[in-house]
Amino acid sequence: MQKHILIIPGDGIGPEVTTWGKAVLEKIGEKYGHEFTFDEALMGHAGIEATGSPLPDETLEKAKASDAILFGAIGHIKYDNDPSAKVRPEQGLLKIRKELGLYANLRPIMLFDELLDASSLKPEILKGTDILFFRELTGDVYFGEKKRSEDRNTASDLMVYSRYEVERIAIKAYEAAMVRGKRLCSVDKANVLEASRLWREVVQEIAKQYPEVETEHMFIDNAAMQLVKNPKKFDVVLTANLFGDILTDEASQIAGSMGMLASASVGDGTGFFEPIHGSAHDIAGRDKANPLASILSVALMLEISFGLKDEAKAITDAIDKALKDGYRTGDIADAQTDKAKILGTTAMGEKVLSYL
Repeated sequence: MQKHILIIPGDGIGPEVTTWGKAVLEKIGEKYGHEFTFDEALMGHAGIEATGSPLPDETLEKAKASDAILFGAIGHIKYDNDPSAKVRPEQGLLKIRKELGLYANLRPIMLFDELLDASSLKPEILKGTDILFFRELTGDVYFGEKKRSEDRNTASDLMVYSRYEVERIAIKAYEAAMVRGKRLCSVDKANVLEASRLWREVVQEIAKQYPEVETEHMFIDNAAMQLVKNPKKFDVVLTANLFGDILTDEASQIAGSMGMLASASVGDGTGFFEPIHGSAHDIAGRDKANPLASILSVALMLEISFGLKDEAKAITDAIDKALKDGYRTGDIADAQTDKAKILGTTAMGEKVLSYL
């Protein structure tokens, strides 16, 4: 197999973790006889600093010409502390999703038994949890009309969904449910929001096409509570952009750390793969970032974009072996962890490569 992959390191710890995602791809190519070629591009704060744009034209051109994209992280504290900034790193991420038609964000909540104690939840509540989130990416308040009054004292963001936007992600979620546990929970706020009433109406229509799948509808507030009360009750979770953003970050604590969760943003063309963690500027350049989410994003890429299930499993197996042998980065270490086995970014990346 020959595939061209664009690496967009982004901001903060992004360059550090994507280095190991790329290294794992190279190792997989060598081991299984695939040819992966690579290019790099700027986005986010790095793009603004170099070109004035959070998504430079050159980056978008390279993205459209690639078979898949491995992304690092986006954001910088200078923008967090300046709400009046007109140009922001996150605009680059929103724009590339729109330009590439990436309407579905897939976030698997995969638990490694060795990390059950890393979560703030009790191991007996967590064990056996296996959730796949489908978060809609191109609608909702993130893309609706935004207003601020002339006196700057009133603001609004319009929550907008069209029927086709709900239909296309619902179909993807139901297709996934058919090959998993045949259970799907659609999360909305249909008791209050008109956009959610449309969402529920459309999901109910799509559900009729998949009679084998048990469908449950749940309000967002209840879903947030149930996710920490009994995460095993969920299999496939389908939800809108804003709700999905919040729920998947909450779910990161089920896995013990954001540094352990990968994600895939897909549509009908080039897929975009990234860890769910942020740019973490407080540890950038200090060899402290956990590279495992970026490496797991590579596993997602191989399986979802290229259909290479054996290669993807080889990566997750290598991570599992490293964890079983007691190796940890700081974010997933606990009081019982052997201090000699608490590794930095580079050492953990090298450890996974050695198990591959």
